[in-house]
Amino acid sequence: MKILLWVVLTPVVLLVLGAGVYFLKAIVEGAIEGWRSDPGAEEAAERVAALGLLPVERQHTELSAPQPRAMAVAVAAARAGDWAPAAALLDGTAAARDWERRTAYVEKLADVAAEDDAWLAAWEAARPDDPGAALLRARSSVFLAWKVRGAKLARYTTAEQFEGFHRTLARTRHEHARAAELAVPGDPSPYVGEIWTAIGLGAPHEEMHRIWNDITSRAPHHYEAHFSALQYWCGKWHGSEALARAFAVKAAAEAPPGTLMTVFPLIAHFEHDDSDSADVDRTPEMYAAVDAALADAAAADPDHPRLAEVRHLLAYYLYLQERWEPALEQFRLVDGYVDALPWRYRGDPAGEFCRMRDEAAVNAAGEVTP
Repeated sequence: MKILLWVVLTPVVLLVLGAGVYFLKAIVEGAIEGWRSDPGAEEAAERVAALGLLPVERQHTELSAPQPRAMAVAVAAARAGDWAPAAALLDGTAAARDWERRTAYVEKLADVAAEDDAWLAAWEAARPDDPGAALLRARSSVFLAWKVRGAKLARYTTAEQFEGFHRTLARTRHEHARAAELAVPGDPSPYVGEIWTAIGLGAPHEEMHRIWNDITSRAPHHYEAHFSALQYWCGKWHGSEALARAFAVKAAAEAPPGTLMTVFPLIAHFEHDDSDSADVDRTPEMYAAVDAALADAAAADPDHPRLAEVRHLLAYYLYLQERWEPALEQFRLVDGYVDALPWRYRGDPAGEFCRMRDEAAVNAAGEVTP
């Protein structure tokens, strides 16, 4: 009887399963009218497209903003083995005493040298006491050390990786000292790079204070120096939330408009925020911090090499505060580039950027629609 019942029911079961698979496939493919259609989503996509905003696949994940042509040329030439454009670029920043741009350029070039330093070795051979080459050697060694370590948490990093990391970082102490000896008077760049040696080797607070005095006596409001030092003072490295916030607040309070120092309280907040609620981003203090950073960005040199990084963070916090119009404005100013906080901390930087940007666009349009 059981066998007969099974024979009778089997076709019915298969028919039901088959129908289920068909309807599931139909839903996914949108074959059943009305099941998948979302007029609101279509309208939102049209609004985003009308604003000329770029899709996910056109977001650059290795830059926070368009790269200056001279920098792009120097990077391409270095990868081809020619050091002359990089040397000319750094010579120009030293002559202009443009320390912000100097450290920004060195950071990009150091990443190239950490992959293949043959062109840098040729530069050093041709100009043994060149300040730019010495600076780049020290910074590229720091980059190499972090590449050896890898980006994983300590518990997933091998003993061999840590040994190579510490060995490579240790030699950068001498390299930074040599770069400082050769540097143009007033150049803080060798000491800025030294912060990352201090972070990696776990230097005590006293050493960090010494490095910081060397920097601020030369450039008291240097952006990359402050960003790097804030990382040192964060709880995830060698400080705490309280120390990081105190450092950031002091930097913002003492700086003139246009130096972008007012973004550091936002970065300190971001680095220590483990809340699942946006309520912590909508306090009076956070509104005031965002407003201060907005005013700072407006007062900054439009060509400031770190301005885009500030705009990325402003877009994020304005979005969280549901201030749609100003959020959209910041998103539009940096659209196409996502290598900045907060996106670089996300698994899908471009996707997260576009999701928030598009929501801001839709809600901004809703605010102005009669």
